Amino acid sequence: MKSLVVYFSATGTTEKVAKNLAKATNSDLFEIIPKQKYTDIDLDWTNQNSRSSIEMKNLSFRPEIANKIDNLKDYKCLFLGFPIWWYREPTIIDTFIQQYDFSNIKIIPFATSGGSGMGNIKDNLQSLAKNSIVENGKRFSSNVSVDELKSWGKQFTD
Repeated sequence: MKSLVVYFSATGTTEKVAKNLAKATNSDLFEIIPKQKYTDIDLDWTNQNSRSSIEMKNLSFRPEIANKIDNLKDYKCLFLGFPIWWYREPTIIDTFIQQYDFSNIKIIPFATSGGSGMGNIKDNLQSLAKNSIVENGKRFSSNVSVDELKSWGKQFTD
């Protein structure tokens, strides 16, 4: 089954895990690039007026994405990675999901976080990607091994 690892990474943590997951599962790789890059100031979750805080207070907010996938229908399995922000996926992930038709594509979320769990992420993604199957995801630490990623990813790609 042809698979794709799609990820959004604001600080490089999710990128590291995504690249290792792509290697571990022999998947193609695609980075979601925000049209307006996030700065350290934008990501300051302790500042109520930071860009990320404002976006996550308004869950209908849809940050623009600078790039697109041209061949999504070539894939049957899509690993979707992101940092957990305010106990859920960042709104740029919602932008991504709403830009495509995921019919007959299995979506497997994975996330990075210092301690937050996956919460209602599966239900959130399923409500946005109605014609797909969203699997239960998993949160990984930044130092997850390639072997652990291979073992986890194999259940979805075999």
